[in-house]
Amino acid sequence: MTPAPHTASACPEPKPDPSPTPRTRPALLLTTLAGALLLLLTAALPATAARPATGYGADVPITHREATPVDANGRLQVCGTQLCNQHGAPVQLRGMSTHGTQWYAQCLTDASLDALAHDWRADVLRVSTYVQEGGYETDPAHFTALADRLIRQASDRGLYVIVDWHMLTPGDPMANLDHATRFFTDIASRHKDRVNVLYEIANEPSGVSWSRIKEYAERIIPVVRAHDPDAPVLVGTRAWSSFGVSEGADESEVVNDPVEAANIMYTFHFYAASHRDEYLAALTRAADRIPVFVTEFGTQNYAGEGADDFGMSRRYLDLMAQKKISWVNWNFSDDHRGGAVFIPGTCAANGPWTGTQSLKPAGVWIRDRIRA
Repeated sequence: MTPAPHTASACPEPKPDPSPTPRTRPALLLTTLAGALLLLLTAALPATAARPATGYGADVPITHREATPVDANGRLQVCGTQLCNQHGAPVQLRGMSTHGTQWYAQCLTDASLDALAHDWRADVLRVSTYVQEGGYETDPAHFTALADRLIRQASDRGLYVIVDWHMLTPGDPMANLDHATRFFTDIASRHKDRVNVLYEIANEPSGVSWSRIKEYAERIIPVVRAHDPDAPVLVGTRAWSSFGVSEGADESEVVNDPVEAANIMYTFHFYAASHRDEYLAALTRAADRIPVFVTEFGTQNYAGEGADDFGMSRRYLDLMAQKKISWVNWNFSDDHRGGAVFIPGTCAANGPWTGTQSLKPAGVWIRDRIRA
Protein backbone atom coordinates (compact mmCIF):
# COMPACT_ATOMS: atom_id res chain seq x y z
CA MET A 1 0.00 0.00 0.00
CA THR A 2 1.09 3.60 -0.53
CA PRO A 3 1.17 5.51 2.75
CA ALA A 4 1.93 9.15 3.34
CA PRO A 5 4.39 10.19 6.03
CA HIS A 6 2.75 10.62 9.38
CA THR A 7 4.08 11.85 12.69
CA ALA A 8 2.58 10.16 15.72
CA SER A 9 0.78 12.60 17.98
CA ALA A 10 2.53 13.44 21.18
CA CYS A 11 1.54 11.65 24.35
CA PRO A 12 1.49 13.16 27.84
CA GLU A 13 4.22 12.11 30.17
CA PRO A 14 3.21 8.99 32.08
CA LYS A 15 2.37 9.70 35.70
CA PRO A 16 4.82 8.29 38.26
CA ASP A 17 3.63 5.51 40.54
CA PRO A 18 2.45 6.66 43.97
CA SER A 19 5.11 6.51 46.68
CA PRO A 20 5.10 3.19 48.51
CA THR A 21 3.88 3.09 52.08
CA PRO A 22 6.89 3.14 54.45
CA ARG A 23 7.55 -0.19 56.13
CA THR A 24 7.31 -0.49 59.87
CA ARG A 25 10.45 -1.42 61.82
CA PRO A 26 9.33 -5.03 62.54
CA ALA A 27 8.59 -5.60 58.83
CA LEU A 28 11.95 -4.14 57.87
CA LEU A 29 13.73 -6.43 60.35
CA LEU A 30 11.97 -9.53 59.00
CA THR A 31 12.83 -8.52 55.44
CA THR A 32 16.50 -8.11 56.36
CA LEU A 33 16.67 -11.54 58.07
CA ALA A 34 14.93 -13.20 55.12
CA GLY A 35 17.37 -11.64 52.67
CA ALA A 36 20.35 -12.86 54.66
CA LEU A 37 18.95 -16.40 54.80
CA LEU A 38 18.33 -16.40 51.05
CA LEU A 39 21.90 -15.26 50.42
CA LEU A 40 23.29 -18.13 52.54
CA LEU A 41 21.13 -20.71 50.76
CA THR A 42 22.09 -19.38 47.32
CA ALA A 43 25.80 -19.54 48.14
CA ALA A 44 25.44 -23.20 49.11
CA LEU A 45 23.86 -24.21 45.77
CA PRO A 46 25.98 -25.39 42.80
CA ALA A 47 26.50 -22.93 39.98
CA THR A 48 23.92 -23.06 37.18
CA ALA A 49 25.27 -24.03 33.77
CA ALA A 50 25.10 -21.34 31.12
CA ARG A 51 22.25 -21.68 28.64
CA PRO A 52 23.36 -22.90 25.22
CA ALA A 53 23.26 -20.55 22.25
CA THR A 54 20.14 -20.81 20.12
CA GLY A 55 21.90 -20.97 16.78
CA TYR A 56 19.93 -18.11 15.22
CA GLY A 57 21.23 -15.13 17.13
CA ALA A 58 21.90 -14.05 20.69
CA ASP A 59 20.86 -16.22 23.64
CA VAL A 60 17.14 -15.93 24.31
CA PRO A 61 16.41 -14.46 27.75
CA ILE A 62 15.00 -16.91 30.27
CA THR A 63 11.60 -15.19 30.21
CA HIS A 64 11.09 -16.05 26.55
CA ARG A 65 9.19 -18.96 25.08
CA GLU A 66 10.82 -22.35 25.54
CA ALA A 67 10.44 -23.21 21.85
CA THR A 68 10.50 -20.33 19.38
CA PRO A 69 9.25 -20.67 15.80
CA VAL A 70 12.82 -21.04 14.54
CA ASP A 71 13.65 -23.59 17.25
CA ALA A 72 10.65 -25.66 16.20
CA ASN A 73 11.02 -25.43 12.42
CA GLY A 74 14.62 -24.56 11.52
CA ARG A 75 15.46 -23.56 7.97
CA LEU A 76 12.41 -23.28 5.74
CA GLN A 77 12.19 -24.58 2.19
CA VAL A 78 9.64 -24.64 -0.59
CA CYS A 79 8.28 -28.14 -1.21
CA GLY A 80 5.76 -28.37 -4.03
CA THR A 81 3.24 -25.58 -3.45
CA GLN A 82 3.96 -25.37 0.29
CA LEU A 83 6.39 -23.68 2.63
CA CYS A 84 7.94 -26.49 4.69
CA ASN A 85 10.13 -26.77 7.75
CA GLN A 86 13.49 -28.51 8.05
CA HIS A 87 11.71 -31.88 8.29
CA GLY A 88 9.67 -31.36 5.11
CA ALA A 89 6.37 -30.73 6.93
CA PRO A 90 4.18 -27.86 5.63
CA VAL A 91 4.02 -24.85 7.94
CA GLN A 92 2.00 -21.66 8.10
CA LEU A 93 3.73 -18.55 9.42
CA ARG A 94 1.63 -15.71 10.85
CA GLY A 95 2.97 -12.33 11.80
CA MET A 96 3.28 -8.60 11.21
CA SER A 97 4.94 -6.19 8.83
CA THR A 98 6.64 -3.02 9.95
CA HIS A 99 5.56 0.23 8.40
CA GLY A 100 8.23 2.16 6.49
CA THR A 101 11.29 2.31 8.71
CA GLN A 102 12.00 5.89 7.56
CA TRP A 103 8.84 6.91 9.45
CA TYR A 104 8.23 4.39 12.21
CA ALA A 105 11.54 2.99 13.45
CA GLN A 106 10.54 4.28 16.90
CA CYS A 107 7.83 1.60 17.01
CA LEU A 108 10.43 -1.16 16.71
CA THR A 109 12.09 -1.43 20.09
CA ASP A 110 13.31 -4.31 22.21
CA ALA A 111 10.10 -4.05 24.24
CA SER A 112 7.73 -3.91 21.25
CA LEU A 113 9.45 -6.84 19.55
CA ASP A 114 9.37 -8.78 22.82
CA ALA A 115 5.60 -8.22 22.81
CA LEU A 116 5.29 -9.33 19.19
CA ALA A 117 7.20 -12.52 19.86
CA HIS A 118 5.86 -13.46 23.27
CA ASP A 119 2.54 -11.71 23.85
CA TRP A 120 1.29 -11.82 20.26
CA ARG A 121 3.08 -15.16 19.67
CA ALA A 122 3.99 -14.19 16.12
CA ASP A 123 6.15 -16.37 13.90
CA VAL A 124 7.51 -13.75 11.53
CA LEU A 125 8.39 -10.06 11.20
CA ARG A 126 8.48 -8.41 7.77
CA VAL A 127 11.04 -5.58 7.74
CA SER A 128 9.91 -3.03 5.14
CA THR A 129 12.67 -0.94 3.63
CA TYR A 130 11.07 1.61 1.31
CA VAL A 131 13.15 2.49 -1.74
CA GLN A 132 11.65 5.89 -2.46
CA GLU A 133 9.54 8.25 -0.26
CA GLY A 134 12.50 9.21 1.90
CA GLY A 135 13.75 5.64 2.11
CA TYR A 136 16.78 3.69 0.91
CA GLU A 137 17.73 5.86 -2.06
CA THR A 138 18.31 8.85 0.25
CA ASP A 139 20.88 7.08 2.44
CA PRO A 140 21.70 3.47 1.50
CA ALA A 141 24.15 2.94 4.37
CA HIS A 142 21.66 4.13 6.99
CA PHE A 143 18.74 2.03 5.77
CA THR A 144 20.92 -1.04 5.30
CA ALA A 145 22.14 -0.66 8.89
CA LEU A 146 18.56 -0.18 10.10
CA ALA A 147 17.36 -3.33 8.30
CA ASP A 148 20.37 -5.20 9.65
CA ARG A 149 19.55 -4.14 13.20
CA LEU A 150 15.91 -5.22 12.92
CA ILE A 151 16.87 -8.58 11.42
CA ARG A 152 19.16 -9.16 14.39
CA GLN A 153 16.55 -8.09 16.93
CA ALA A 154 13.86 -10.32 15.45
CA SER A 155 16.31 -13.20 15.12
CA ASP A 156 17.29 -12.88 18.76
CA ARG A 157 13.64 -13.51 19.61
CA GLY A 158 13.38 -16.63 17.48
CA LEU A 159 11.26 -15.04 14.75
CA TYR A 160 11.53 -15.56 11.03
CA VAL A 161 12.34 -12.37 9.14
CA ILE A 162 11.17 -11.27 5.70
CA VAL A 163 13.54 -8.70 4.19
CA ASP A 164 11.08 -6.59 2.19
CA TRP A 165 12.41 -4.42 -0.65
CA HIS A 166 9.42 -2.08 -0.51
CA MET A 167 9.31 -0.69 -4.05
CA LEU A 168 6.10 1.14 -4.98
CA THR A 169 6.65 4.09 -7.31
CA PRO A 170 8.00 3.64 -9.92
CA GLY A 171 6.16 0.35 -10.30
CA ASP A 172 8.80 -1.17 -12.58
CA PRO A 173 11.22 -3.06 -10.32
CA MET A 174 13.94 -2.74 -12.96
CA ALA A 175 14.01 1.02 -12.28
CA ASN A 176 15.75 0.30 -8.99
CA LEU A 177 17.83 -2.67 -10.12
CA ASP A 178 21.17 -1.15 -9.10
CA HIS A 179 19.88 -0.18 -5.66
CA ALA A 180 18.33 -3.63 -5.20
CA THR A 181 21.57 -5.33 -6.21
CA ARG A 182 23.53 -3.35 -3.64
CA PHE A 183 20.94 -3.80 -0.89
CA PHE A 184 20.55 -7.56 -1.28
CA THR A 185 24.30 -8.04 -1.63
CA ASP A 186 24.86 -6.18 1.64
CA ILE A 187 22.03 -7.88 3.56
CA ALA A 188 22.53 -11.42 2.26
CA SER A 189 26.28 -11.31 2.89
CA ARG A 190 25.69 -10.19 6.50
CA HIS A 191 23.01 -12.79 7.25
CA LYS A 192 24.05 -15.74 5.09
CA ASP A 193 24.61 -17.97 8.13
CA ARG A 194 21.13 -17.48 9.56
CA VAL A 195 18.39 -20.04 8.94
CA ASN A 196 15.45 -17.68 9.55
CA VAL A 197 15.70 -15.09 6.77
CA LEU A 198 13.49 -14.88 3.66
CA TYR A 199 14.00 -12.30 0.92
CA GLU A 200 11.07 -10.43 -0.66
CA ILE A 201 12.67 -8.86 -3.70
CA ALA A 202 9.85 -6.62 -5.03
CA ASN A 203 6.98 -5.49 -2.83
CA GLU A 204 4.31 -4.31 -5.32
CA PRO A 205 5.17 -4.06 -9.00
CA SER A 206 2.59 -2.16 -11.06
CA GLY A 207 2.10 -0.86 -14.56
CA VAL A 208 4.48 -3.44 -16.06
CA SER A 209 4.10 -6.88 -17.60
CA TRP A 210 4.70 -10.14 -15.80
CA SER A 211 7.59 -10.81 -18.20
CA ARG A 212 9.28 -7.63 -16.99
CA ILE A 213 8.87 -8.65 -13.33
CA LYS A 214 10.15 -12.13 -14.16
CA GLU A 215 13.23 -10.63 -15.85
CA TYR A 216 13.94 -8.61 -12.72
CA ALA A 217 13.51 -11.65 -10.47
CA GLU A 218 15.88 -13.72 -12.57
CA ARG A 219 18.51 -11.01 -12.17
CA ILE A 220 18.11 -10.41 -8.42
CA ILE A 221 17.67 -14.00 -7.22
CA PRO A 222 21.26 -14.89 -8.22
CA VAL A 223 22.46 -11.86 -6.24
CA VAL A 224 20.83 -13.28 -3.09
CA ARG A 225 21.88 -16.86 -3.84
CA ALA A 226 25.52 -15.85 -4.32
CA HIS A 227 25.63 -15.24 -0.56
CA ASP A 228 22.65 -17.12 0.88
CA PRO A 229 21.99 -20.07 -1.45
CA ASP A 230 19.38 -21.84 0.70
CA ALA A 231 17.01 -19.05 1.76
CA PRO A 232 13.52 -18.87 0.23
CA VAL A 233 12.98 -15.92 -2.10
CA LEU A 234 9.55 -14.24 -2.44
CA VAL A 235 8.69 -12.76 -5.82
CA GLY A 236 6.16 -9.94 -6.23
CA THR A 237 3.43 -10.31 -8.84
CA ARG A 238 1.76 -7.94 -11.27
CA ALA A 239 -0.64 -5.16 -10.26
CA TRP A 240 0.45 -4.52 -6.67
CA SER A 241 1.03 -8.24 -6.06
CA SER A 242 -2.53 -9.19 -6.94
CA PHE A 243 -1.55 -11.83 -9.53
CA GLY A 244 -2.55 -9.18 -12.05
CA VAL A 245 -6.20 -9.04 -10.98
CA SER A 246 -6.06 -5.28 -10.32
CA GLU A 247 -4.98 -4.77 -13.94
CA GLY A 248 -7.46 -7.19 -15.53
CA ALA A 249 -5.29 -10.33 -15.57
CA ASP A 250 -5.11 -13.37 -13.31
CA GLU A 251 -2.70 -15.92 -11.88
CA SER A 252 -2.44 -17.90 -15.13
CA GLU A 253 0.34 -15.68 -16.44
CA VAL A 254 2.54 -16.75 -13.51
CA VAL A 255 1.41 -20.38 -13.60
CA ASN A 256 2.19 -20.63 -17.32
CA ASP A 257 5.48 -18.72 -17.21
CA PRO A 258 7.11 -19.22 -13.80
CA VAL A 259 10.40 -17.72 -12.71
CA GLU A 260 13.31 -20.00 -13.55
CA ALA A 261 14.59 -20.59 -10.04
CA ALA A 262 14.07 -23.09 -7.25
CA ASN A 263 12.98 -22.46 -3.65
CA ILE A 264 10.82 -19.45 -4.49
CA MET A 265 7.29 -18.34 -3.68
CA TYR A 266 5.00 -15.74 -5.26
CA THR A 267 3.42 -12.97 -3.22
CA PHE A 268 -0.20 -11.92 -3.02
CA HIS A 269 -1.54 -8.82 -1.24
CA PHE A 270 -5.13 -7.99 -0.37
CA TYR A 271 -7.16 -5.41 1.55
CA ALA A 272 -10.43 -7.07 2.49
CA ALA A 273 -12.79 -4.09 2.13
CA SER A 274 -11.59 -3.52 -1.47
CA HIS A 275 -10.40 -6.89 -2.75
CA ARG A 276 -13.35 -9.21 -2.68
CA ASP A 277 -14.54 -12.39 -4.38
CA GLU A 278 -12.54 -12.05 -7.61
CA TYR A 279 -9.31 -11.68 -5.64
CA LEU A 280 -10.18 -14.45 -3.20
CA ALA A 281 -10.91 -16.77 -6.12
CA ALA A 282 -7.56 -15.93 -7.73
CA LEU A 283 -5.74 -16.73 -4.50
CA THR A 284 -7.66 -20.00 -4.19
CA ARG A 285 -6.73 -21.11 -7.70
CA ALA A 286 -3.13 -19.93 -7.48
CA ALA A 287 -2.43 -21.73 -4.21
CA ASP A 288 -3.33 -25.04 -5.86
CA ARG A 289 -0.75 -24.50 -8.63
CA ILE A 290 2.16 -22.46 -7.28
CA PRO A 291 3.72 -21.61 -3.88
CA VAL A 292 2.07 -18.46 -2.46
CA PHE A 293 2.96 -16.26 0.52
CA VAL A 294 0.59 -13.42 1.50
CA THR A 295 3.21 -10.91 2.60
CA GLU A 296 0.77 -8.04 3.15
CA PHE A 297 -2.92 -7.68 3.91
CA GLY A 298 -5.31 -5.46 5.78
CA THR A 299 -8.88 -5.55 7.02
CA GLN A 300 -9.67 -2.09 5.53
CA ASN A 301 -9.67 -0.69 2.00
CA TYR A 302 -6.66 -0.71 -0.33
CA ALA A 303 -5.23 2.41 1.35
CA GLY A 304 -5.41 0.85 4.80
CA GLU A 305 -8.23 3.21 5.73
CA GLY A 306 -11.99 3.11 6.29
CA ALA A 307 -14.12 0.57 8.10
CA ASP A 308 -12.74 -2.85 8.97
CA ASP A 309 -14.31 -5.72 7.06
CA PHE A 310 -13.65 -8.55 9.47
CA GLY A 311 -16.14 -10.82 7.72
CA MET A 312 -14.28 -10.77 4.40
CA SER A 313 -10.97 -10.91 6.23
CA ARG A 314 -12.13 -14.06 7.99
CA ARG A 315 -12.93 -15.67 4.63
CA TYR A 316 -9.36 -15.02 3.50
CA LEU A 317 -7.89 -16.28 6.77
CA ASP A 318 -10.01 -19.42 6.68
CA LEU A 319 -8.75 -20.16 3.17
CA MET A 320 -5.14 -19.52 4.18
CA ALA A 321 -5.48 -21.80 7.21
CA GLN A 322 -6.98 -24.53 5.05
CA LYS A 323 -4.20 -24.32 2.46
CA LYS A 324 -1.41 -23.43 4.92
CA ILE A 325 -0.68 -20.14 3.20
CA SER A 326 1.59 -18.03 5.38
CA TRP A 327 0.56 -14.42 6.00
CA VAL A 328 1.73 -11.07 7.32
CA ASN A 329 -0.55 -8.22 8.35
CA TRP A 330 0.07 -4.53 7.60
CA ASN A 331 1.27 -2.91 9.94
CA PHE A 332 3.04 -2.80 13.33
CA SER A 333 3.01 0.96 13.94
CA ASP A 334 0.88 3.76 15.36
CA ASP A 335 0.14 5.48 12.04
CA HIS A 336 -3.22 7.29 12.03
CA ARG A 337 -4.79 4.88 9.53
CA GLY A 338 -6.89 2.00 10.80
CA GLY A 339 -4.48 -0.59 9.43
CA ALA A 340 -1.76 0.39 11.88
CA VAL A 341 -2.37 -1.71 14.97
CA PHE A 342 -1.42 0.80 17.67
CA ILE A 343 -3.28 3.93 18.78
CA PRO A 344 -1.41 7.11 17.70
CA GLY A 345 1.07 8.16 20.37
CA THR A 346 1.84 4.62 21.56
CA CYS A 347 5.31 4.57 20.04
CA ALA A 348 6.28 7.99 21.37
CA ALA A 349 5.20 6.84 24.83
CA ASN A 350 7.08 3.53 24.43
CA GLY A 351 3.98 1.43 24.91
CA PRO A 352 2.34 -0.24 26.62
CA TRP A 353 3.04 -2.95 24.06
CA THR A 354 1.40 -6.02 25.61
CA GLY A 355 -2.30 -6.72 25.95
CA THR A 356 -4.92 -4.74 24.04
CA GLN A 357 -5.17 -1.33 25.72
CA SER A 358 -2.97 0.37 23.09
CA LEU A 359 -4.56 -1.38 20.11
CA LYS A 360 -7.08 -0.15 17.56
CA PRO A 361 -9.95 -2.55 16.69
CA ALA A 362 -7.97 -4.05 13.81
CA GLY A 363 -5.03 -4.55 16.15
CA VAL A 364 -7.15 -6.41 18.68
CA TRP A 365 -8.60 -8.59 15.91
CA ILE A 366 -5.30 -9.46 14.25
CA ARG A 367 -3.54 -10.12 17.57
CA ASP A 368 -6.27 -12.65 18.37
CA ARG A 369 -5.82 -14.29 14.95
CA ILE A 370 -2.04 -14.57 15.41
CA ARG A 371 -2.41 -16.00 18.92
CA ALA A 372 -5.08 -18.53 17.86
